[in-house]
Amino acid sequence: MISYAVGLSLGAGTAIESGVAVREISTGKLIYVDKLFSMNDIQLFFENYTSLKESVICVSIPWDNTMLEGKWRVLSKPYQLIQTNEQHFLNRDNWTQRFSTRGCELLSNLKSQGADISRFEVYLTRQKLNLYSNYKERSSADCKFLQSALKFEYGFREMPVNMMPVAQLEAIIGTLLAEEKLKGNTQEIFEFRGLDVINIK
Repeated sequence: MISYAVGLSLGAGTAIESGVAVREISTGKLIYVDKLFSMNDIQLFFENYTSLKESVICVSIPWDNTMLEGKWRVLSKPYQLIQTNEQHFLNRDNWTQRFSTRGCELLSNLKSQGADISRFEVYLTRQKLNLYSNYKERSSADCKFLQSALKFEYGFREMPVNMMPVAQLEAIIGTLLAEEKLKGNTQEIFEFRGLDVINIK
């Protein structure tokens, strides 16, 4: 029986923090929230997590932050239309890769061990949950908005008064999506490295 929802907000690299959150479904309470950095930390968490088969897990897909050459490199990945212009845009330095492949091997191993695991895109899920603000993404104002919305709109009353790291807040979003998956309220939007990427219908 599925008893826990696990959210993991995966950072694009070791310098960018990852967050993990575990929520008990029956009570709706967060029982574990932590900040991780290296893939060894994430692997250690799952090795010591004893309720793997009683959990539904949602892991975010981080953006590929590889720096590119050219004056428009900052905007090219998120906004350039690739599919219709492949013949005009040569794939130099793998710039068409939007998402990072960090952690894919670990997640595939967890799936082969019987874990119920899916991926999600943080910003698309925030929009579906009405948690998207008008502030700059991951700024202090955006984090404050997100924490307040999770606390008052989604009942996470045990959150501290001081501001939580954004990676932990995004991991909590993963727990919400995992619970929606259990209720059958999600759909696959695409596949990434052998795992379904889901979002709320």
